[in-house]
Amino acid sequence: MSEVKQLQEGGEGNEEEQPAERRRSKTMSRKEMARDLRRRRLAGQLDPEETETLKLVDEQRPRTRADCINGPRPCLFVSCKHNLYLDVNPETGSIKLNFPDKEITELEHTCALDVAEKGGITLEEVGEIMNLTRERIRQVETRGLMKLREATEAEPPVSARKP
Repeated sequence: MSEVKQLQEGGEGNEEEQPAERRRSKTMSRKEMARDLRRRRLAGQLDPEETETLKLVDEQRPRTRADCINGPRPCLFVSCKHNLYLDVNPETGSIKLNFPDKEITELEHTCALDVAEKGGITLEEVGEIMNLTRERIRQVETRGLMKLREATEAEPPVSARKP
């Protein structure tokens, strides 16, 4: 809790331990990132070593689940669609940092596939892993189940399909 809130609530002697406040995710637009890259190029701040490292990382990036299942954890390939550290919107190209106050090495879980392999967990646990509230996780779950239901109702039954 911030010092200002502690002072407002009656000083520093607050004996109840409050859970740490969850920081909201931060979204960066594609234009904002492109602008930043142009500024860095004009200022001559692009590091050749950084460029070489990015090439090397791209070559080592796993392409399938079999490539990464026994890979190092935390998974450092944040551009993977299963990585929990950030999300990329395919329509706009914007990036959403799910944990703006943490580094990837500080996360307990970095891959959604690893979480799925654990089996059933509570909405509260999923919310903690994804930096969302339990209620938002419930809404996402409901929406996903509706989409699955619609997709299966649109398909003909297995017995009616021709081989």
